[in-house]
Amino acid sequence: MFGRKKKAAAATTDKNAAPKKQSQLAVVKDAFKLVKKESPSRIVISILSFFLVFAIGIAIGISIGHPIYLGFISFPFAFLVAFFLFTRFANTAAFASIEGQLGAGASVLMSIRRGFVTTPAVNVSRNQDMVHRVSAKAGIILVGEGSPSVRSLLQEERKKMERFLSGVPVTEVIVGNNKDQVSLKKLQRHMKKLPKKLNTAQLREVRARLKSVGGLNIPMPKGPMPTNIKMPRR
Repeated sequence: MFGRKKKAAAATTDKNAAPKKQSQLAVVKDAFKLVKKESPSRIVISILSFFLVFAIGIAIGISIGHPIYLGFISFPFAFLVAFFLFTRFANTAAFASIEGQLGAGASVLMSIRRGFVTTPAVNVSRNQDMVHRVSAKAGIILVGEGSPSVRSLLQEERKKMERFLSGVPVTEVIVGNNKDQVSLKKLQRHMKKLPKKLNTAQLREVRARLKSVGGLNIPMPKGPMPTNIKMPRR
Protein backbone atom coordinates (compact mmCIF):
# COMPACT_ATOMS: atom_id res chain seq x y z
CA MET A 1 0.00 0.00 0.00
CA PHE A 2 2.77 2.40 1.00
CA GLY A 3 4.69 1.35 -2.10
CA ARG A 4 1.76 2.32 -4.28
CA LYS A 5 1.50 5.68 -2.54
CA LYS A 6 5.19 6.32 -3.11
CA LYS A 7 4.88 5.42 -6.78
CA ALA A 8 1.86 7.68 -7.16
CA ALA A 9 3.66 10.52 -5.41
CA ALA A 10 6.73 10.03 -7.60
CA ALA A 11 4.58 10.03 -10.73
CA THR A 12 2.87 13.24 -9.58
CA THR A 13 6.25 14.85 -8.90
CA ASP A 14 7.52 13.86 -12.37
CA LYS A 15 4.43 15.31 -13.99
CA ASN A 16 4.82 18.56 -12.09
CA ALA A 17 8.53 18.74 -12.87
CA ALA A 18 8.11 18.08 -16.59
CA PRO A 19 7.92 21.29 -18.62
CA LYS A 20 4.62 21.93 -20.33
CA LYS A 21 4.79 21.70 -24.08
CA GLN A 22 3.61 24.86 -25.78
CA SER A 23 0.47 24.31 -27.82
CA GLN A 24 0.35 25.06 -31.51
CA LEU A 25 -2.17 27.83 -30.86
CA ALA A 26 0.18 29.45 -28.33
CA VAL A 27 3.04 29.31 -30.85
CA VAL A 28 0.91 31.02 -33.50
CA LYS A 29 -0.22 33.61 -30.92
CA ASP A 30 3.40 34.41 -29.98
CA ALA A 31 4.35 34.57 -33.65
CA PHE A 32 1.48 36.99 -34.30
CA LYS A 33 2.67 39.28 -31.50
CA LEU A 34 6.21 39.18 -32.82
CA VAL A 35 5.21 40.02 -36.41
CA LYS A 36 2.92 42.79 -35.16
CA LYS A 37 5.80 44.25 -33.15
CA GLU A 38 8.44 43.99 -35.88
CA SER A 39 6.32 44.84 -38.93
CA PRO A 40 2.55 45.42 -38.47
CA SER A 41 2.07 45.94 -42.21
CA ARG A 42 2.87 42.27 -42.83
CA ILE A 43 -0.17 41.24 -40.80
CA VAL A 44 -2.29 43.36 -43.14
CA ILE A 45 -0.58 41.79 -46.18
CA SER A 46 -1.38 38.27 -44.89
CA ILE A 47 -5.04 39.18 -44.36
CA LEU A 48 -5.33 40.89 -47.74
CA SER A 49 -3.79 37.86 -49.46
CA PHE A 50 -6.57 35.70 -48.00
CA PHE A 51 -9.34 37.95 -49.31
CA LEU A 52 -7.60 38.39 -52.67
CA VAL A 53 -7.30 34.66 -53.32
CA PHE A 54 -10.83 34.06 -52.05
CA ALA A 55 -12.22 36.84 -54.27
CA ILE A 56 -10.41 35.44 -57.32
CA GLY A 57 -11.97 32.03 -56.63
CA ILE A 58 -15.45 33.56 -56.35
CA ALA A 59 -14.91 35.54 -59.54
CA ILE A 60 -13.91 32.41 -61.42
CA GLY A 61 -16.95 30.64 -59.98
CA ILE A 62 -19.27 33.40 -61.17
CA SER A 63 -17.74 33.31 -64.64
CA ILE A 64 -18.40 29.57 -64.99
CA GLY A 65 -21.75 29.65 -63.18
CA HIS A 66 -20.66 27.89 -59.96
CA PRO A 67 -19.80 30.62 -57.41
CA ILE A 68 -20.75 28.56 -54.33
CA TYR A 69 -18.75 25.51 -55.43
CA LEU A 70 -15.65 27.61 -56.22
CA GLY A 71 -16.18 29.47 -52.97
CA PHE A 72 -15.88 26.22 -50.98
CA ILE A 73 -12.74 25.31 -52.90
CA SER A 74 -11.05 28.71 -52.76
CA PHE A 75 -11.65 29.31 -49.02
CA PRO A 76 -9.17 26.69 -47.69
CA PHE A 77 -6.74 27.51 -50.49
CA ALA A 78 -6.89 31.20 -49.56
CA PHE A 79 -6.27 30.29 -45.92
CA LEU A 80 -3.19 28.22 -46.85
CA VAL A 81 -1.76 31.07 -48.92
CA ALA A 82 -2.30 33.57 -46.10
CA PHE A 83 -0.87 31.19 -43.50
CA PHE A 84 2.14 30.44 -45.68
CA LEU A 85 2.90 34.17 -46.00
CA PHE A 86 2.37 34.63 -42.26
CA THR A 87 4.85 31.86 -41.37
CA ARG A 88 7.45 33.39 -43.69
CA PHE A 89 6.93 36.80 -42.09
CA ALA A 90 7.07 35.23 -38.61
CA ASN A 91 10.38 33.51 -39.37
CA THR A 92 11.87 36.75 -40.68
CA ALA A 93 10.65 38.66 -37.62
CA ALA A 94 12.01 35.99 -35.26
CA PHE A 95 15.48 36.13 -36.78
CA ALA A 96 15.43 39.93 -36.85
CA SER A 97 14.48 40.06 -33.15
CA ILE A 98 17.50 38.01 -32.01
CA GLU A 99 20.10 39.06 -34.60
CA GLY A 100 23.09 40.70 -32.96
CA GLN A 101 22.31 39.25 -29.53
CA LEU A 102 24.75 37.08 -27.59
CA GLY A 103 24.10 33.43 -28.43
CA ALA A 104 21.75 34.12 -31.34
CA GLY A 105 23.46 31.47 -33.49
CA ALA A 106 23.18 28.89 -30.73
CA SER A 107 19.49 29.68 -30.32
CA VAL A 108 18.88 28.99 -34.01
CA LEU A 109 20.97 25.81 -33.97
CA MET A 110 19.17 24.42 -30.93
CA SER A 111 15.82 24.93 -32.62
CA ILE A 112 16.71 22.32 -35.26
CA ARG A 113 14.64 19.35 -34.22
CA ARG A 114 16.06 16.14 -35.65
CA GLY A 115 19.52 14.86 -36.39
CA PHE A 116 21.47 17.70 -34.79
CA VAL A 117 22.74 17.99 -31.22
CA THR A 118 24.14 21.40 -30.30
CA THR A 119 26.48 22.24 -27.42
CA PRO A 120 26.60 26.04 -27.19
CA ALA A 121 29.68 28.08 -26.32
CA VAL A 122 32.35 25.38 -26.24
CA ASN A 123 34.90 28.15 -26.74
CA VAL A 124 34.43 31.83 -25.84
CA SER A 125 36.79 34.81 -25.99
CA ARG A 126 36.85 37.95 -23.86
CA ASN A 127 35.19 40.04 -26.56
CA GLN A 128 32.28 37.55 -26.65
CA ASP A 129 33.28 35.69 -29.79
CA MET A 130 32.09 32.13 -29.40
CA VAL A 131 32.09 28.72 -31.01
CA HIS A 132 29.21 26.23 -30.82
CA ARG A 133 29.66 22.53 -31.48
CA VAL A 134 27.09 20.51 -33.42
CA SER A 135 27.15 16.76 -33.93
CA ALA A 136 25.27 15.37 -36.92
CA LYS A 137 25.67 12.90 -39.77
CA ALA A 138 27.84 15.53 -41.44
CA GLY A 139 30.30 15.00 -38.58
CA ILE A 140 31.33 17.72 -36.15
CA ILE A 141 30.21 21.19 -37.21
CA LEU A 142 31.85 24.12 -35.46
CA VAL A 143 29.78 27.28 -35.73
CA GLY A 144 31.41 30.58 -34.84
CA GLU A 145 29.76 33.93 -34.27
CA GLY A 146 31.24 37.29 -33.38
CA SER A 147 34.09 39.38 -34.76
CA PRO A 148 36.59 38.22 -37.43
CA SER A 149 38.87 36.96 -34.65
CA VAL A 150 36.42 34.09 -34.12
CA ARG A 151 38.43 32.21 -36.76
CA SER A 152 41.22 31.65 -34.25
CA LEU A 153 38.70 30.13 -31.82
CA LEU A 154 37.46 27.85 -34.58
CA GLN A 155 41.00 26.69 -35.29
CA GLU A 156 41.58 25.96 -31.59
CA GLU A 157 38.40 23.94 -31.36
CA ARG A 158 39.13 22.12 -34.63
CA LYS A 159 42.53 20.98 -33.31
CA LYS A 160 40.86 19.85 -30.10
CA MET A 161 38.25 17.81 -31.99
CA GLU A 162 40.83 16.30 -34.34
CA ARG A 163 42.83 15.09 -31.34
CA PHE A 164 39.82 13.88 -29.40
CA LEU A 165 37.89 12.38 -32.33
CA SER A 166 40.53 11.37 -34.83
CA GLY A 167 39.09 10.60 -38.26
CA VAL A 168 35.75 12.35 -37.68
CA PRO A 169 35.15 15.07 -40.32
CA VAL A 170 35.08 18.62 -38.92
CA THR A 171 33.31 21.46 -40.73
CA GLU A 172 33.57 25.16 -39.87
CA VAL A 173 30.75 27.66 -40.31
CA ILE A 174 30.80 31.35 -39.44
CA VAL A 175 27.53 33.19 -38.82
CA GLY A 176 27.35 36.62 -40.42
CA ASN A 177 26.35 38.65 -43.44
CA ASN A 178 29.77 39.00 -45.05
CA LYS A 179 31.32 36.92 -47.83
CA ASP A 180 32.00 33.27 -46.94
CA GLN A 181 29.62 33.57 -43.99
CA VAL A 182 26.13 32.18 -43.41
CA SER A 183 23.38 34.56 -42.34
CA LEU A 184 21.32 33.77 -39.27
CA LYS A 185 18.22 33.35 -41.44
CA LYS A 186 19.89 30.75 -43.67
CA LEU A 187 21.79 28.92 -40.92
CA GLN A 188 19.30 26.06 -40.42
CA ARG A 189 18.99 25.42 -44.14
CA HIS A 190 22.78 25.47 -44.57
CA MET A 191 23.27 22.95 -41.76
CA LYS A 192 20.71 20.56 -43.19
CA LYS A 193 22.32 20.68 -46.64
CA LEU A 194 25.76 19.62 -45.41
CA PRO A 195 26.77 16.24 -46.92
CA LYS A 196 26.27 13.23 -44.64
CA LYS A 197 29.54 11.46 -43.79
CA LEU A 198 28.64 9.34 -40.74
CA ASN A 199 26.17 6.50 -40.36
CA THR A 200 23.87 6.11 -37.37
CA ALA A 201 26.23 3.84 -35.40
CA GLN A 202 29.21 6.15 -35.95
CA LEU A 203 27.21 9.19 -34.93
CA ARG A 204 26.05 7.44 -31.77
CA GLU A 205 29.65 6.65 -30.85
CA VAL A 206 30.76 10.23 -31.52
CA ARG A 207 28.03 11.63 -29.28
CA ALA A 208 28.86 9.16 -26.54
CA ARG A 209 32.46 10.36 -26.52
CA LEU A 210 31.40 14.02 -26.64
CA LYS A 211 29.46 13.63 -23.39
CA SER A 212 32.74 14.00 -21.52
CA VAL A 213 33.38 17.33 -23.24
CA GLY A 214 31.17 20.13 -21.95
CA GLY A 215 30.45 23.71 -22.88
CA LEU A 216 29.76 26.95 -21.07
CA ASN A 217 26.46 28.30 -19.81
CA ILE A 218 25.50 31.41 -21.72
CA PRO A 219 22.22 33.32 -21.88
CA MET A 220 20.17 32.40 -24.93
CA PRO A 221 18.09 35.11 -26.62
CA LYS A 222 14.54 34.84 -25.34
CA GLY A 223 11.50 35.07 -27.54
CA PRO A 224 9.33 32.95 -29.82
CA MET A 225 11.01 30.98 -32.58
CA PRO A 226 8.08 30.31 -34.94
CA THR A 227 10.16 28.00 -37.11
CA ASN A 228 8.27 25.13 -35.48
CA ILE A 229 5.01 26.17 -37.11
CA LYS A 230 3.89 23.56 -39.62
CA MET A 231 4.08 25.29 -42.95
CA PRO A 232 1.85 24.14 -45.80
CA ARG A 233 3.66 22.11 -48.40
CA ARG A 234 4.03 23.56 -51.85
